Amino acid sequence: MLISRLLRQITKRWFDMRKTTRRSIQSAKDMVFHSGVLIIGTLFIIWLSIFLYTVFYYSYMPSMSYVRPVHLQFKSCDEKKGICSFPQAQVQLTKKNQLLMVGQPYKVNLHLEMPESPANKELGMFMVCAHLRSRDGFLVDHTCKSAMLHYRSTLLHTLTTLMFSPMMIFGNVEEKQDVVLELFGNFEEDQSHPVTIIFIEIQSRHIEFYSANLMINAHLSGLRYWMFYWPILSACIGIATNLFFIMLVCTLSYLHIVHEEENTDNNFNYEKGEIEDDNLKSDLSGTSSQEDILSVTDLKSEEKSIEEEKLIKGEPSYIQEISTLIAESSSSSLVK
Repeated sequence: MLISRLLRQITKRWFDMRKTTRRSIQSAKDMVFHSGVLIIGTLFIIWLSIFLYTVFYYSYMPSMSYVRPVHLQFKSCDEKKGICSFPQAQVQLTKKNQLLMVGQPYKVNLHLEMPESPANKELGMFMVCAHLRSRDGFLVDHTCKSAMLHYRSTLLHTLTTLMFSPMMIFGNVEEKQDVVLELFGNFEEDQSHPVTIIFIEIQSRHIEFYSANLMINAHLSGLRYWMFYWPILSACIGIATNLFFIMLVCTLSYLHIVHEEENTDNNFNYEKGEIEDDNLKSDLSGTSSQEDILSVTDLKSEEKSIEEEKLIKGEPSYIQEISTLIAESSSSSLVK
């Protein structure tokens, strides 16, 4: 008996240890699973926020600058040296339907690389005209601006030449000036007629230049200004805002799902309770009817047993007593 009890206790403790180890392993698995889901979900939300901000940045921010070379053409003279027509050029911005962003102001500048030659110094002021046209030839806008070389006195020119003469000898420095002429200061693209061609004309036949470039720079303001000049701060604020709204949506959806599950459970429990109540009522009604039937049968059986006992004891039954009473009443009526 003692050995069997020891064996039972050992087996019981063994099964208890197995149950506890299984429970601990299952709880550890659940913890690892939930922590993994939490980490993966957090990383997914963070990467989603970064992706959304990146997409918003590249779709909202325009290209800051466009540079197009300007190949000015003119008609040369036959009898004398020089040019016999105004230098002009047609610059194609894009082969697509649209280059500039609608609603974004742009600055259109013409960069002229001009030598400090006697001809340019004697030239004085000259006019530069520009025409913006769409692909179908529609004139969107036009302007004409004046320009000239920056003035430098003879003494300043001599001192500069003496100072930079070694570099001028080796070709590192040249006697030239970069003239920047602002053609359009606040140009906005028309959606119905996007600009694809710019026509430029320099209204002077005595100008000399090395090269010309057309630069289109975006004039940023508001949110675009902060996103371009403060990229780290704007990125942190944008990603944090995306995280907040994504977490809010996830939390609200989770609460909505939990609330629906609770409602379904409550409805199921309520319906189950109603069914149980109906079953109980039917059981109670069935038991009550059975009890009534049993009570009636018990009464009848008790009456029968009482009459049988009276008959056995020789006592008159109820029927005999009633019959004697009827006979006495009839005899009294006859006597009268």
